[in-house]
Amino acid sequence: MEIPALNALIKGLTTWKAVVDIALIAAGLFFLYHTLLRLGTWRIVAGIMLAAFLFLIANLLDLKGLEWIFGNFSHVAVIALVVIFQPELRKIFEQAASVRRLEVHDAGAELAKLIADALYDLAGQRRGAIVVFPGKESIQEWLSGGFKLEARPSAPLIMSIFDPNSPGHDGALIIHKGKFADFGVRLPISQNSKLSNDLGTRHHAAMGLAEKTDALAIVVSEERGKISLFAKGKMRPVDAPEKLAGSILSHWRRSSSYPFVLPEGNKRWLALAQMSASLVLAVFFWSALILSQGEMLEKVITVPVSYTASPPNLILIGDKQQEVRLHLAGSKADLDAIQPDQMTAKLNMAKAVAGKQTFVITRENMPLPRNIQLLDVNPSNIELTLAEIVEHEVTIKPQLVGKLPGVLKIRSIELKPEKVKVLSPVASGNTKPVAVMTTPIYLESIYEDTSLYCKIIAPPSVQPVDKRWPDIEVTIAVKK
Repeated sequence: MEIPALNALIKGLTTWKAVVDIALIAAGLFFLYHTLLRLGTWRIVAGIMLAAFLFLIANLLDLKGLEWIFGNFSHVAVIALVVIFQPELRKIFEQAASVRRLEVHDAGAELAKLIADALYDLAGQRRGAIVVFPGKESIQEWLSGGFKLEARPSAPLIMSIFDPNSPGHDGALIIHKGKFADFGVRLPISQNSKLSNDLGTRHHAAMGLAEKTDALAIVVSEERGKISLFAKGKMRPVDAPEKLAGSILSHWRRSSSYPFVLPEGNKRWLALAQMSASLVLAVFFWSALILSQGEMLEKVITVPVSYTASPPNLILIGDKQQEVRLHLAGSKADLDAIQPDQMTAKLNMAKAVAGKQTFVITRENMPLPRNIQLLDVNPSNIELTLAEIVEHEVTIKPQLVGKLPGVLKIRSIELKPEKVKVLSPVASGNTKPVAVMTTPIYLESIYEDTSLYCKIIAPPSVQPVDKRWPDIEVTIAVKK
């Protein structure tokens, strides 16, 4: 690594923009990790991160083979990632939108104990049940079916809802803002293989909702008489009513608090470790990107030459340079930002005089970014010849092509107008007389007296006084 590049990196890390940039990247990585961990797709992302790491290394070491592979497949890969991770991306945006504090009703320890005791009564009777407590994120899009209830909580109501003869006993009970909002609701089935096939549909449905939202789902197994909690894409058993009530209360507190509250106990240290890892990764990727973009490279581009501000009494004669090649040096990011089709080397001829002159092309002739160095220009000197222009009248010559058919001959040719006023360079011993002519007239197609209109063709140094060439009427009379 070159010392200037390292110095530029250290200087860049000390700016407030870099601190904000890295902090936002670290926060994005942290939320991405938790979302993918909950949805069970983190292994795919680990492979993608490995591929991105290899690309950064290839970029830093200038490994052309890997750069070519990544460069040619990157556009397709971006589209594929959007399609594959559409649910995950959607969930990240939903979490970003739920950063604000929400009003989630905390019904208190009494309601939590009532629900916990009722669910353990169901477990003792081997009657299945599933109860859902929404979090900050909306769960409506994942629910289907069910019956509206909006009832005050009570243990008899829970027992009746999950009675085997109840029409909604196979569905879920939604408890929202301290009320029994809906029952008999169908939940999305988990698409992952985390759960054993021995577990029933209720368990897979609770896991499906826990993977897609931050809701808490509680399942009572009718086969085993056990109670399980589902949250953040994980399942854990609960062996006592007090623990179940505590979990419900903890979920209510999290749902009514800001999302950046650290957990307590050992989980706090785990969260801090994850945040630190996200910060380290953000610094690494930011540094690698800055180093790769800041690497000094050279590039040769071709740009056109334009001639501006010519004196009104002078005109360019002879050939003139159409384009030049620029040899540039700068960082990869700055060089990639240059678009040759939008650049022009401009020669200002406001101070030009008649005769041969040499114009030198420098950095001032083109709009190069400040961080780009102009190493060389080919050609660096352009020799031009300018001549004074005068107004005079010239005769227009018809441009005849071919012969008349058969024995026909031209009797006369008449042009209207016959002459035109032009501006042309002052004639010298080496300069040919000014000549203008019509566009070609093909005689093979003329069988009788004919009138037609033609345009004027003139050398580039000859211009009409009226700014526009007139149309010429050509009348050809024939005879046998």
